[in-house]
Amino acid sequence: MTEAVPDAGRLTPRSIAVPPTTEPTAAPTADTPERGRLPSLTGLRFAAAFLVFGFHLQVAHLFPAGSSGDLLLGRVFGHGAIGVSFFFILSGFVLTWSARPGERARRSWRKRAAKIYPNHLITALAALVAVAGGAASATGGGSPGVVVPNLLLVQSWSRDPDVYFGLNTVSWSLSCEAFFYLLFPWLLRGLTRLGPRALWPLAAGLTVLTCCLPLVTAGWSEPTAYWFLYVLPATRISEFCLGMVLARIVRTGQWIRFPIWAAGLLLVAAYVSVGYLPVRFGYVAATVVPLALLIPALATADLAGRRTLWSTRRAVWLGEVSFAFYMVHQLVIRFASKALHVPAAGAPDWGVAQVIAVELAMLAGSLCAAALLWRIVERPLHLLLSGGSGRRRGHHARPGTAT
Repeated sequence: MTEAVPDAGRLTPRSIAVPPTTEPTAAPTADTPERGRLPSLTGLRFAAAFLVFGFHLQVAHLFPAGSSGDLLLGRVFGHGAIGVSFFFILSGFVLTWSARPGERARRSWRKRAAKIYPNHLITALAALVAVAGGAASATGGGSPGVVVPNLLLVQSWSRDPDVYFGLNTVSWSLSCEAFFYLLFPWLLRGLTRLGPRALWPLAAGLTVLTCCLPLVTAGWSEPTAYWFLYVLPATRISEFCLGMVLARIVRTGQWIRFPIWAAGLLLVAAYVSVGYLPVRFGYVAATVVPLALLIPALATADLAGRRTLWSTRRAVWLGEVSFAFYMVHQLVIRFASKALHVPAAGAPDWGVAQVIAVELAMLAGSLCAAALLWRIVERPLHLLLSGGSGRRRGHHARPGTAT
């Protein structure tokens, strides 16, 4: 959920000697075409983050249960948590697409930590303030058993929802991303050693694995199955790996040129179908295929120079602040609900217009907070901690190209 697509055509190794190391490196890929900018993938990140925002908005229950507003919000955003699946697939795609030949694992890890941890730390501290002020939505509070795993980004390995949803609830997905980033250098090394003919069978196998995982949970309790299918990093890595393979497929010229509109329609159909499937197939399995089709379709459109809805300047800017938006939105909902005395159980005694006004204010507040976090914390600290500014690396960051 954190990756912006770099101007990969400018990414060339520095002309410096690299000392011997036992760390895995990102191997060069001789079969790749020139890597270009992929602004549509940056722009689409905000749509995925907005789905997650809508999901958390509807579970805040500002409309009375069973009212027309509650039903409409549930139909539109009730399955918005699938936006996280998009982020996981996109992470694998973008990291593979933009990997520098010969880059050491240590530098890769430092860049990823520089990207996600400043926002995580700031929002974790804000969540502690929310806990102290009674605005936290989850139990567990600020106990060391909740705070320490959260700050170390290992909370999603716990089966306890008080732990994996502790503090800033959405940070559970960063625990998954941290695991993906840790393994990425080794995964990339193995992937680049595969011949092009093995890529499509591997993508199909990862897709089948992801879709069949709910079968493993037969007879399990619902909380355990939910943790295993939706939260556990070891399970969600199949989506990350699928994104990696799709990037290789595009870069080796094997993509099937699936139309963007067709992938979009399939995704809408799959999104709607989630409400009619067994709940465990709705967590991830129902939407993995259309998401896996949409991301390469948009990437190839960008490479061909075709303009899309998601490659406009405004969409790209929203995509650039989407990680910050993702990290702050639930905190804004919590603080606003606390300030407006929204009851913990049941809906407030408000009219429809008032509820809509409050929800729009929560959206506006989340966007403003995200823009500030991105400008003051995320962007400058990422440049500083990852090894210097874009100027020092030899190129200027442009919309859709931030690393």
